[in-house]
Formats: sequence, structure tokens, C-alpha cells
Amino acid sequence: MHIVTDAFLSIVVPLYNEEDNVALLTQKIHESLTGYSYQIIYVDDFSTDTTRRVVKEMDDEKVHLIELKKNYGQSLALAAGIDYAEGDYIITMDGDLQNDPSDIPQMLALAEEGEFDLITGIRQKRKDSLVKKIPSKIANFLVRRVTKLDIKDNGCALKVFTKDIAKGLNLYGEMHRFITLLAFLEGAQIKQIPVKHHARHAGVSKYGLERVFKVVADMMLLLFIRKYFQRPIHLFGIFGVLLIILGLFIETYLLIVKFGFGEDIGTRPLLIFGMMFILGGIQLFTIGIVMELLIRTYYESQSKRPYRIKKITIGDGKAA
Repeated sequence: MHIVTDAFLSIVVPLYNEEDNVALLTQKIHESLTGYSYQIIYVDDFSTDTTRRVVKEMDDEKVHLIELKKNYGQSLALAAGIDYAEGDYIITMDGDLQNDPSDIPQMLALAEEGEFDLITGIRQKRKDSLVKKIPSKIANFLVRRVTKLDIKDNGCALKVFTKDIAKGLNLYGEMHRFITLLAFLEGAQIKQIPVKHHARHAGVSKYGLERVFKVVADMMLLLFIRKYFQRPIHLFGIFGVLLIILGLFIETYLLIVKFGFGEDIGTRPLLIFGMMFILGGIQLFTIGIVMELLIRTYYESQSKRPYRIKKITIGDGKAA
């Protein structure tokens, strides 16, 4: 096998109830990365089956197991693995064997030769149900429409990141589904390539229809935060000032009507609307200022992570 890079690799895989998949996945990763220098980081998101025991019984020195204190969801499980990763390249994939580790070498080659920050897969002949395919197509369409990012498959978990881009991501909620968009908004140079996709080997999918609404809500939140996160006053302040101006315009008009033409304005609904616009504008402007202060507090307290680790194991022995 031709080795395309001497860089150290970190393969980050979130696990939740994958007892029947994790041993075979480990074997396939080893077969695909023969000759490479790497670590496999399994992040157990508080599985209720024997996933943790299966990982430890493999007694594989390349396998690092991070056990979370409770179920945080895939985004924070990914964040924990990325924070722990030591590799020059950080590779993410799912633990259900739908992603094929044999695609990793060609993705690494592109990252090295093209100096890309992120290589992301486009799943070919996707082996998923319509419950997963349709929301995915909608989300991909919306991302293309509201951003300048032309990505065909935002939901593909198989990705190769450079270390600095991966470490700069801020994952929460269902943001792992828009991790490519997050990287793009951080300035990453991105390349898409076709990758293989398999049907789930064992176990059941954790994806239900209720997650469609979560994905859409998280995408809208992401777009808002990434545009106005550092300066929320630019959004709330502008709308606040516009409402204040509109309210003052209405009240000035009513004053002219009353004192210029002697008409009664006390029973006019427009008077109430004008006051509501002024008060609403002041509130929005105040919210913008408060959020500015909260953002400052956020940046000063970034060292606190939104997940808690129970323990970390390398092979079958406790390491930390």
C-alpha cells in the first residue's frame, strides 16, 4: 500500500449502542491504514449496551476510549473526541459501518496534495431510508440557498480535517450535521469527493422524524450566530433604531394632526402603535447591548467545556 502522508492521524468515532459494530469497524480501520501512524478515538456517549466492554476487551493500544458521564448527543461526543485528538489530521466517521475506512487514504492524498483544510465525502448509492434521505436533501438545498457553500452532502460523517480547523469548531445541538458549513465559515478550503456507503451492519438507526425539526432549527440558529455572534448589536440595534424612528415618525404625525388641525388623537389606534414601536425599539436596542456583554463573558469563559468525561482508557488499562 502506498503511504500518502507521514502525518499522525486521529480517527474520531462517536459511539452509542454499537456493540455489534465496533470490533469489525476497528478491524476495517486497521486494514485500511496499514503503514500509517494513527490513533482511534472512540467516544462512548453513555451507551446502554456492552459497547464500552467490547472496546476494552479488544485490548488494542491504538484504541482510546473516552467515556462520557451522560448522553450528550453526537455533536458533543464529536467535540470531546476532537479536543482529545493529537493528530495532524483529524478524521471523523460514524460507528455503524456505513462509512468505509478504505476511502480515508484517497481523502488524505487530496488533503496533502491540494492543501485543503477539509475533505468531505459525498455518499454514493446511499443505503438509507427515505426518512433520512428526504430531510437530508432539504437541508442540503437550504444550505446552498442561504450560504455561498455548494455542498452536495452535508450529512456525510466521513471527513478529513486539518488539526487547526477541527480544533476551532464549536459543536453543540445537532451541529455535527453542519460541520462542513461551520468549517467553511471559519475560512476552510474544502474539497468534496465521492465515497462508498453501506447499509447499517447491525443495530438500529438513532434517526427519527422528530430530528428533522431539530436539524432545521439548528441550521437557522447556526446561520444567525455565525453572522451576528460577535456583534449582536448590529442586528438588534439596527432593528431597534428602525422601530424607534418609525414610532417617532408616527407620533410626530399625530402631534401635527392634533395641534395643526385640532383633531382628537386620543382614541386613534395609531397612537398606541407608535408607542409600541418606540418601546419595542428601545427593548431591542437594550437586548443588543446585553448580548454584547454576554458575548464578552462568553469569550472570557471559553475554557469550560459543555461535556464531562468519566474516564479515558487506552487499550484495556486506565490512562487518565
